Amino acid sequence: MKKVILAAVIFISSFANAQQEIKVDIADALVMKTLEVSYEYYLSEQSSVGISALFNFEKKSSDFRYNENEMFTPYFRHYFTTNRNWNHFGEIFLGINSGETAIEAGGKTIGYKKYTDGALGVAVGSKYVSNGGLVVGAYAGLGRNMFSSDSYSVVPRVGINVGYRF
Repeated sequence: MKKVILAAVIFISSFANAQQEIKVDIADALVMKTLEVSYEYYLSEQSSVGISALFNFEKKSSDFRYNENEMFTPYFRHYFTTNRNWNHFGEIFLGINSGETAIEAGGKTIGYKKYTDGALGVAVGSKYVSNGGLVVGAYAGLGRNMFSSDSYSVVPRVGINVGYRF
């Protein structure tokens, strides 16, 4: 019984001292009717894992919108330095996305076909973390949908995040 309690205490304490971030993509919220929230967990000073959830509220008739209605993006980031305040990173992500593609006939849209697909991609970015925990970051990248012929082939991953490190 003592071994089980010791293992549980070690497991829980490993999360207590780890750095974590929660962020919101303000560019998507201000430019488009889209909400993207992210959670990031640091494995070490130079690597982290995270997940983003994007929800698109923009109408299909809009001239400028994401093709995806929803996208859940688990990612791995490698930071190129150990600088506490400014850091640059490379990212590998898997974007699980769903949306609708237009069905056209005679140059007119006659309906929409739903799809769900997975995109594998890369991104690069930069992040600033203040001593108080404020996080501001920007990133850009591209992924390619791999499984469905109904989905768009390219998936963008861009954003300007604001959040908090705890």
